Amino acid sequence: MKKLGLFFAAAVAAIVMSCGPSTPKADIKNEIDTLSYAIGMAQTQGLKEYMTQRLNVDTAYLGEFVKGLNEAANAGDDAKKAAYYAGIQIGQQVSQQMLKGINYELFGDDSTQTISLKNFMAGFISGTTGKNGLMTVDSASNLAQTMMKTVKAKHLEEVYGENKKEGEKFMADIAKKPGIKALENGVYYEVITEGKGEIPSDTSKVKVNYEGTLLNDSVFDSTYKRGEPTTFRCNQVIPGWTNALTHMPVGSTWMVYIPQDQAYAEREAGQIKPFSCLKFKIELLGIEK
Repeated sequence: MKKLGLFFAAAVAAIVMSCGPSTPKADIKNEIDTLSYAIGMAQTQGLKEYMTQRLNVDTAYLGEFVKGLNEAANAGDDAKKAAYYAGIQIGQQVSQQMLKGINYELFGDDSTQTISLKNFMAGFISGTTGKNGLMTVDSASNLAQTMMKTVKAKHLEEVYGENKKEGEKFMADIAKKPGIKALENGVYYEVITEGKGEIPSDTSKVKVNYEGTLLNDSVFDSTYKRGEPTTFRCNQVIPGWTNALTHMPVGSTWMVYIPQDQAYAEREAGQIKPFSCLKFKIELLGIEK
């Protein structure tokens, strides 16, 4: 019991020092009281970091947090209050997570663009209550998926449309260059070294060296710089690569020109912006069995 007595004294000291205007005053009379206080304090490990980093709580307003915390915790089994506090919690998730995630998916880093909170909430509440809905939840889900693709594509066209125009002009000029050969779907190549080996199938696992550049000749990826070749299956890369590799004899080195729709299209991949036409020096070293 000596240890408990020491802990009891420390707990009382902590209570005296930490009580603020919104903090309930502890009333320590026995071991259970001490244990209750200790468990309560122990449960806060990492809580402040969670609130600030995950819930975006401003620590300047911790008093308001404590106020809401007390009200919710003291609600007990009151179903009406429980529903209200659940609404507060989910509303915070809508504000801090759902809307931000949706806006980023649609508009990227463009903070000037956003979906309508008013109409989002109208649909959200109708879907939750099952009342006054303009459509069913299933039809809304299907429509949302289709329209998100359309709105996202429109936004990307507005922001990165020049990439597409620049790429189309580049590919048109490349097609006229002496020594250029055409593959399917607008992919072109020129032979640097013509190999005599086997030509891979789309399921073949190949070993290659390569260097990828943008139209401004900046290198975005290179096995030569990394110091070792890489291996993968021909059908596990962008379509333009699959197209080239399945026409390329082992031992060949080609310069391959890939239009945006056979590369990453509207996707962004590191230095590669949406609708970027790409150039690759590809050296097919072998087919692995």
